[in-house]
Amino acid sequence: MGGSAVIAGNVISGLLLGGMFALCALGLSLVLGVLRLVNLAHGVFLVVGAYAGFYWLHETGIDPLVGLPVIALAAALVAAPVYRLLIHPVMGRTAEAPMMTTFGIAVILENLFVLVFSADTRSIETSYSTAALTFLGVTVPRIYLIGFVISVSAILGVHWLLERSAFGRDLRACAQDPVAAATVGVNVTRVQMATFALGAACAGVGGTLTGLAFAFTPTSGPGYLLNSFAVVVLGGLGDVFGTLIAGIAIGMLQSLGGMVFGDGYRDLVALVIFLLVLVVRPQGLAPSRR
Repeated sequence: MGGSAVIAGNVISGLLLGGMFALCALGLSLVLGVLRLVNLAHGVFLVVGAYAGFYWLHETGIDPLVGLPVIALAAALVAAPVYRLLIHPVMGRTAEAPMMTTFGIAVILENLFVLVFSADTRSIETSYSTAALTFLGVTVPRIYLIGFVISVSAILGVHWLLERSAFGRDLRACAQDPVAAATVGVNVTRVQMATFALGAACAGVGGTLTGLAFAFTPTSGPGYLLNSFAVVVLGGLGDVFGTLIAGIAIGMLQSLGGMVFGDGYRDLVALVIFLLVLVVRPQGLAPSRR
């Protein structure tokens, strides 16, 4: 009974954690699907969300979950001018130019974090971030359940925005053919900037939830980015539900991999899946429904 309870706990923990992985990867998926931009700064945006949640709690004493809408809005407001001033001017050049720009942004932010916050390991400590839930002998971290509920709710909200709003209609048009979209009056630059900001908002919320679940440092970004890439490649570019399913799959596989091989091999599982899918089915296991 004890062994089966441990396995069940790992599977359920992985499923719940996968919801957070999906939200963390959603912004990367949208930017890749709409802008055709490999945003190498995405992992750093997740770290920004983690630090935002940490200092929100430290400075205000208010639960970081209450501050998630503020963190999301702040991330979007910062990301929009970053895209407009630094990335958009090079979008019409070679495919490598905007990607290398995001790489430069990531390097600058990471070094800025080390300078401002030091290289110390931080975590967002609350009463529920280290608590556990036990049901029928199966134990899972409470923050995983909280993070899953918030992440799935946010993902469903983004899906509604993309499918039911005028912005979503314009975004889908830009994803399919930006030239044709501009011809019929869509402000492509504004839609692309808003998409980049939406991706940053998702990263801000996902980063805060990740900071509640795990310790982080200024250099955690590359690991977050790798995990998000694995989810995006598995789920398909711009596919909201594909990203959710892929995130859950990655979370469960990582959890089982950590149980079998040790916690230090969790990221290795994501890397192996990422490479295998790239080789076998580069378009992802769930084709994009743009």
